[in-house]
This record gives sequence, structure tokens and C-alpha cells, in this order.
Amino acid sequence: MPATLRVLILAFDGVEALDFAGPFEVFTTASRVNSRRRANDATPLFDVRSVAADAFVQARAGLKLQVDYRFADAPQADVLVIPGGVVDDACADDATRQWIATQASRAQRIASVCTGAFLLAASKVLREGQATTHWEDVADLRARFPALDVLEGPRWVANDPGERLLTSAGISAGIDMSLHLVELLAGRSLALATARQMDYAWTENQ
Repeated sequence: MPATLRVLILAFDGVEALDFAGPFEVFTTASRVNSRRRANDATPLFDVRSVAADAFVQARAGLKLQVDYRFADAPQADVLVIPGGVVDDACADDATRQWIATQASRAQRIASVCTGAFLLAASKVLREGQATTHWEDVADLRARFPALDVLEGPRWVANDPGERLLTSAGISAGIDMSLHLVELLAGRSLALATARQMDYAWTENQ
């Protein structure tokens, strides 16, 4: 495992702001907490960056974001996070689907928040097995991708025994899943300390 893990979070027009910002906050906070615990070690645990087809995107409800990378110059992710929101245009975009598929083929972990599961499925990263999404979109995900076993109720779902591919339910579930990823990648102690630093009541899967 490299000293620093690169986390890339996709952005697109219509992205749900908290689907994007929740994981961003978890991974950047985890890095900050980890640095303090290691006597202010300057090497970050996570390098968290945003990526989109264009330099600027407009999130759902109008928030404007300037991303770190466009598809053409984005480095390879160790952890790839696909947020949800209004995903119809992104799902229909060849460049977005191809970028997700290429990144996912070499990432250590892939995770979606809410309707980001539709983007993973449209990109053929999520093909079969268990998945979840926002409760309001469960029926649609089942109908559009019948090979998936779409679960309603869990905060997040692992698609494989090694938990390389994860999908999560609505907005706050993306934060819960991201804390779980911190646990998988850096240990439970740091995940708990990150949740405490965020003053966030981590809801874990039972």
C-alpha cells in the first residue's frame, strides 16, 4: 500500500452536493486526524481530489464547483467515489462512462453514494450481485438492471467478499460508508476518531 492513497471523487452537472462533500469531508478529516496522531507527519494518508468532464460543474440546487482534474488529466485513483444526484445525463455520456470504467479497472476500492449506483451499473462496473441506492430509487435500479440484487434497508452493501466494490443508500449513508472505507484502509481506531472529529453519529451496518 502506498504511503498516500489517492481518492478521486467524480463531479457532474446535477451531482448532489452532500453526496460529493460527505465523502470529501470524511477522507480529508481522516488525513488530518491521522497526521496529528502521528506527531504531525506531513505525509497525508489520503490525497482527495475532484474530477469532472469539464472544469466547472453545477451541483443540484445550483452550487457551482471547480474541480481539480478533468478526465483527460486525472491520475489513477486508489479509491474511486461516485456520488449520486440527477444522473440521467451523466449515465448517457460516453466519456463519463468510459472514465468510470477505466478508473474502476485499476482502483483498490470503488464506492457509490445514492444514485451513483446507476452510474456504476451504466459503466458496467456494477454488473451483478448485491447493491443498494436511495430508497426512492430502489425499484428503478431493479427495473433497469435486473441482474442486480438491489437491497433496501442497509446503509451500504458490499458487492464482493473483499469489499472492493461498495454501494450506499442516501446522502448520510455515503458518510457512513466512507467511514467504513477508512476503517478498511486504515483501521477502526482512525475511523472512530474521524467520526468524533466530525461530531458525526456513525451509523454502522448491523
